[in-house]
Amino acid sequence: MARILLVDDEETVRAFVCRALGLGGHQLVEARNGAEALQKLAAQPFDLLLTDIAMPVMDGIALALKAAKDYPKLRILMMTGFDAEKARAHNLHFLVHDVLSKPFTLDQLTQTVARVLAAPPAADST
Repeated sequence: MARILLVDDEETVRAFVCRALGLGGHQLVEARNGAEALQKLAAQPFDLLLTDIAMPVMDGIALALKAAKDYPKLRILMMTGFDAEKARAHNLHFLVHDVLSKPFTLDQLTQTVARVLAAPPAADST
């Protein structure tokens, strides 16, 4: 299964996503913000970056821009509970595979992750 870097400042969201995707056989590594995520990306390879948009220190948009530049084969899936942030992320359609709206169900999460993992990296689809 896939190695997923999960980035969210809310512990409850991280716990739910880790449990849900871990049960599906994925290996998850957690980070609380974009700066921490960049350190983890540099330390080991990942198949998917699953990141919240609104976070302290470095938000998900800045993280996605940096990660896509440094790791062009990395698939990026974003999540947010804010419509304005979702609109900002859709402007990054050339880097981001999808944006998952919070709150999401277990089925929405697992189906979206499976679809993104099956897609070619954004760098390959342009």
